[in-house]
Amino acid sequence: MAHNCLQCIKYLMFVFNLLFWLGGCGILGVGIWLAVTQGNFATLSSSFPSLSAANLLIVTGTFVMIIGFVGCIGAIKENKCLLLSFFIMLLIIFLLELAVVILFFVYTDKIDKYAQRDLKKGLHLYGTDGNIGLTNAWSIIQTDFRCCGVSNYTDWFEVYNTTRVPDSCCLEFSENCGLHSPGTWWKAVSSWSSAAALQPRQLVICRAIQMIRYVVPLLVFFN
Repeated sequence: MAHNCLQCIKYLMFVFNLLFWLGGCGILGVGIWLAVTQGNFATLSSSFPSLSAANLLIVTGTFVMIIGFVGCIGAIKENKCLLLSFFIMLLIIFLLELAVVILFFVYTDKIDKYAQRDLKKGLHLYGTDGNIGLTNAWSIIQTDFRCCGVSNYTDWFEVYNTTRVPDSCCLEFSENCGLHSPGTWWKAVSSWSSAAALQPRQLVICRAIQMIRYVVPLLVFFN
């Protein structure tokens, strides 16, 4: 009975990590596609131009693929070395996540101020030569998230040195609508730092899934 349970756990771990690996392949594929077709798409930061959506997806996808591959082979072969490596990688990721969450909540105000200052600096590169990625990113974000600027639409006044915003700020898009009155522009903007934070329920679910992933390889490792 115990042997059958362990076999079941082993194959469940294999399937779970196979899905994890396939997910990593998908993330990597999307990252490569963005890098090839969209250039520096979604590069909002002028201080960290390499911090683009494409690069983040490529790095994330690669790590997920490696971890998933090690977990798959370790489970199906019952290789203790690979299972231990798999557990250590998950533990390192968990500790890094914990450190980032703690730092985020301790320095929320400072992070928010720095992010807003850096993003406002990036606004001055909007529409300039060689910054098509940043320009496209701001246009898409303002249209999809129904916002305008970093804090509000007045951020663009410093960029254009006049009462004007990009057309992507308009409630109803039309050519040169950014020259109209503020009543036709998006106004509400949510906090950059609070928007990045996970809801408590989502955080609990993520932690529960991770705890399962820590326990399962140890069960296979010690049996």
